[in-house]
Amino acid sequence: MKPNMQYLIIGALAVVVCVVGFLYYQETQKTSGIEIKVNEGGITIEKQ
Repeated sequence: MKPNMQYLIIGALAVVVCVVGFLYYQETQKTSGIEIKVNEGGITIEKQ
């Protein structure tokens, strides 16, 4: 296997680990009773 292909595979795995970690972090933050959304329409705060 070429060294460039190894770097590509390692980079892709690193991205996958980062995305899974971020999604896990988001799920653990949902346990509070408040949801805050920021989008084009402004800021929305809702109780869950």
